[in-house]
Amino acid sequence: MSGFDIGKARVGGDRPLLIAGPCVVEERGMLEDTAGFLAELAAEIGWPLVFKASYAKDNRLSADSFASLGREKALSLLGEVAAGADLPCITDVHLPEEAAPAAEVVDCLQVPAFLCRQSSLLRAVGETGKPVNIKKGQFLAPEDLAFSADKVRRAGGEQVMLTERGSSFGFRDLVVDFRSFPVMAASGCPVIFDLTHSQQSPGGQGGSSGGSRQFVLPLARAALALGVDGLFMEVHPRPDEAFSDAATQLDFDGAAALVRNLERLHQAMEAGDALE
Repeated sequence: MSGFDIGKARVGGDRPLLIAGPCVVEERGMLEDTAGFLAELAAEIGWPLVFKASYAKDNRLSADSFASLGREKALSLLGEVAAGADLPCITDVHLPEEAAPAAEVVDCLQVPAFLCRQSSLLRAVGETGKPVNIKKGQFLAPEDLAFSADKVRRAGGEQVMLTERGSSFGFRDLVVDFRSFPVMAASGCPVIFDLTHSQQSPGGQGGSSGGSRQFVLPLARAALALGVDGLFMEVHPRPDEAFSDAATQLDFDGAAALVRNLERLHQAMEAGDALE
């Protein structure tokens, strides 16, 4: 597996990559507060950080759910806030024609889980030459995501990482099959674990996703122990007020406690390797 850089953040290096931020761009103040908090936390523990937020949510269950402030406005705001915090940033795109404009603003493009087999989208993000994160569909076998990575590479995108975010288990539940991490790593791509989306209950709140944060820590520790290259999590200063994914986003205290715990595990793993 070969690593690469997303802006100044290294994926596949000596330290786990942290991809973190709110689910969706809501307003400048919230975005700036979250970026500032995460930048300080990443500096404290020494992990490379990529700031994340969606400039538009195109997969909301209900027509009444918040989708975007407006694609151009929200994308511009994301870029401005990330630059102000001196952080590289990532956002997801849903249509091939979105890839090039988004690539002018962000450092990494993300393919949403529901769209991980869409050839035209995968080609479009590959053609930008930007690093690409492909989320594994809840319906997809982990070994099949290598075909998605191949589509990006054939279009010119050499820097691809793959993200596990749980698999459908019935209509309202997701489970994480930890066999998927070494299977996905066999593709040669860095592997990321999405802590918070894997805790969702799709449609569990009657028109929007529910979920629970109670298993975030044990699943994160297990994934880190298995050797994932990075962790993805959604963080919001007031999750209960969030416009999307309110049930699973972490507040600042929860995110800080989680990441500090994981850094202690990482240090213990490094110490164990040094004794061998």
